[in-house]
Amino acid sequence: MIKSTLLKISILTGVLSMLAAPPAPAQEKRGVIPHAPLLKTAVPGTANQEVAVYHVEYEPGGINPRHFHPAAVTFHILSGTGIWQEEGKAPITLRAGDTLLIPAGTTHAHWNPSSTEKLRFLEFIVSEKDKGRSIPRPVKN
Repeated sequence: MIKSTLLKISILTGVLSMLAAPPAPAQEKRGVIPHAPLLKTAVPGTANQEVAVYHVEYEPGGINPRHFHPAAVTFHILSGTGIWQEEGKAPITLRAGDTLLIPAGTTHAHWNPSSTEKLRFLEFIVSEKDKGRSIPRPVKN
């Protein structure tokens, strides 16, 4: 009886820890609803710079795993809750009205932890023409 109870507790603990853990870095991008840029235009007075603003939506459980941007990206949460994690740092939770700057070249991941609500945010990127979007990072061994 004690062995059976301990086994059940061990299994339950394992399942609960998997549900609470951040997504594994090897996961594929999923649950991201594509949208055309709200704005993508040349920055006046520059040779090859552009500004782009994207409206991004993640389905419940959606994720953009480990990646980086060649340019700094500012994220502004419109609705829902998202988790952002820069490599080597603890994850942070952002809610509607929160804003976060990720420096150029910083490896990070972000995801929607909700099982019922979408996550909506804006991305603001100023970069060399067509060089601002995300680039996947291979998983470290």
